[in-house]
Amino acid sequence: MHSSDRLPIRQGTPSQPPPLKRHHSAHYYAHRVRESLTTRVSKTLCVIFLSLLLIVGIIMFILWLSLRPHRPRFHIHEFSIPGLAQATGFENAELNFNVTARNPNQHIGIYYNSTEAFVYYKDQRVGATPLAEPFYQEPKNTTILAATLSGATLTVNSQRWKEFMNDRAQGRVAFRLEIVSSIRFKVSTWWESKHHRMHANCDAIVGQDGLLLATSTNKRCTMYFT
Repeated sequence: MHSSDRLPIRQGTPSQPPPLKRHHSAHYYAHRVRESLTTRVSKTLCVIFLSLLLIVGIIMFILWLSLRPHRPRFHIHEFSIPGLAQATGFENAELNFNVTARNPNQHIGIYYNSTEAFVYYKDQRVGATPLAEPFYQEPKNTTILAATLSGATLTVNSQRWKEFMNDRAQGRVAFRLEIVSSIRFKVSTWWESKHHRMHANCDAIVGQDGLLLATSTNKRCTMYFT
């Protein structure tokens, strides 16, 4: 009997099982499509909303820059005490001044309520007077405010006049003119600001002749609100 040393050969190899295929229902695919459309629509609406918000913000910023109210500008042009050169000037003391109020805004008008003027010497009031009735100032417009203080509107006694004369001997008498008014800004017919209490302080230094020195002429007054 003949035996073989060779191992028996298997015929064929075991085959791999085919991959499983998952089948989804039509309802599943419809849901996925609706979900995808909803996401796209939501993103599109968000982009549109943010774009509109950005455009509105830019427009509002441009309007704010173009319509931003600028405070009025005051300049002092004349200030004099004609009797300062006279020894008895306090008996018929008189004080004159002339200032201008400029509205620098391009499209904004300014309403002034009743305006008053106060004159100070060494922080002591020496005069006060009503300056102007309520008025409206057009954009890019200049208004002249002038007054003469004498009699009851000017409180100068002999002692105060001696102080004036002592300063006059040194060549300069320093006064402070304060213009006070309540103002509000207006844009056309659709916007008005609230009232602002305005103070314009003008330094007025006169010489020995009682006239405003050149260093104070046409000088811009400082401003603040309360």
